[in-house]
Amino acid sequence: MRKLIDLLQEQLIKGINVDDEGRFVAHRKIINRKRMLREVFTEFHHIFRKLDDKYLCASGSRIELGAGIAPIRDSYSDVLATDVVYDKHLDCVLDAENMDLPDSSVRVIYGQNCFHHFPHPDRFFSELDRVLVPGGGAILLEPYYGFLATYLFKRLFKTEGFDKEFLSWETPVAGPMNGANQALSYIVFVRDREEFERKYPMLEIVHQKLCQNHFKYIFSGGLNFRQLLPDWMVPVINLFQMALSPFDHWLSLHHIVLIRKREK
Repeated sequence: MRKLIDLLQEQLIKGINVDDEGRFVAHRKIINRKRMLREVFTEFHHIFRKLDDKYLCASGSRIELGAGIAPIRDSYSDVLATDVVYDKHLDCVLDAENMDLPDSSVRVIYGQNCFHHFPHPDRFFSELDRVLVPGGGAILLEPYYGFLATYLFKRLFKTEGFDKEFLSWETPVAGPMNGANQALSYIVFVRDREEFERKYPMLEIVHQKLCQNHFKYIFSGGLNFRQLLPDWMVPVINLFQMALSPFDHWLSLHHIVLIRKREK
């Protein structure tokens, strides 16, 4: 399995330091030549906005954390694109655990695959409670914990683990991208949900949703692996995805958790 993964790895990312801005340069080159992958991210963006419009009812800023090279701003220009690492294509640097934002000023915090990189989730939740307007919330897209996701995420990435049995919410990370536990959303919002609700009574989990574009994501190769099928096969992949949708609980790779700040 490791030999196959190494063979399929994108040449552009071999040897780069994933914790500095060189990651942005390599990933931007990769996504620019992968239309299939761009479609995956655009679908994620639209899901974020639909959930925002449906479940949240506050005024204020829309902020994306960990925006990387496919910011939601590409689809919705009113979203501020931020990351913990500087990149000239983003709006500013922002630390999720110490946000340089005024109290009660934010309608929604978006996060695409960034929550599991936060070394101290409790600090992030405290910051959410501080910066969100009542009725606002956070929408987090994260690795799922079903059968296929658990199998793949344990094996795909050398820099990240996937341990659903890890006792602590805090993961000993080595940098912004190194050492994360991709099972963190399962640990906090599923396994330890009662603890989360006890510690943060003002933050309620109001919706969880499976993402249904996992086959397109796999065949695109994501940002780290070579594309397995040509772009012209996207309609076929979509039909294949639809046919197997009854098995999404086992096959999905990502899920979305929506947290809303209670209105006083």
